[in-house]
Amino acid sequence: MLGGMSWESSAEYYRLANELVRDRLGGLHSAPLVLASVDFADVEAMQSAGRWDEAGALLARAAAGVEAAGAELLVLCTNTMHKVADQVQAAVGVPLLHIADAAAAACTSAGVTTVGLLGTAFTMEQDFYRDRLAAHGSEVLVPSATDRALVHRVIYDELCLGVVREESRQAYREVIARLVAEGAQGVVLGCTEIELLVGPDDSPVPTFATTRLHVEAAVEAALAPELP
Repeated sequence: MLGGMSWESSAEYYRLANELVRDRLGGLHSAPLVLASVDFADVEAMQSAGRWDEAGALLARAAAGVEAAGAELLVLCTNTMHKVADQVQAAVGVPLLHIADAAAAACTSAGVTTVGLLGTAFTMEQDFYRDRLAAHGSEVLVPSATDRALVHRVIYDELCLGVVREESRQAYREVIARLVAEGAQGVVLGCTEIELLVGPDDSPVPTFATTRLHVEAAVEAALAPELP
């Protein structure tokens, strides 16, 4: 696991991985894993300045360290930084499990073909994530510019700091409602921190929680050789 973007959601990755392994294998089983946690302040500064190649190089070095420590599968614990997924994958010899592929598979399984996408401004406005979903057959809707700014601000100013506010939850509910009014059949929570704020009860259509979906796919892939 390559995390720390932010550590609030990376903690969820760690918890979910261990719970899912315990549920699958029983008893005292837990997930054997390596977690490299980077300083998110450094990453955020690179994001804001558009220094994506530099951010990719930072994560690539961290990924190489995870592989050297024995990892056989790489999970990048963030949606936004999948913008540099190819750069990270090129630095290691183990497969990187792409978070958007896990989200798209869940949408397809649920019969949802038009999805609303919530995430950071980078994820909602740039094509690296939307195109990945579209490649799986999803039509992707994003909020208005005003709503995108609100969603982004709450992520960085609140959720990444562990702050969960009821007024922000209500604001997100309203953003989701507007996406549904535009035709969204489901909503991809395309930022791992968003799941700290909203869930299925906050949406009139299915929500796709990318943190859980990503971890579920990772556990499935990791345990597959051991299963009958």
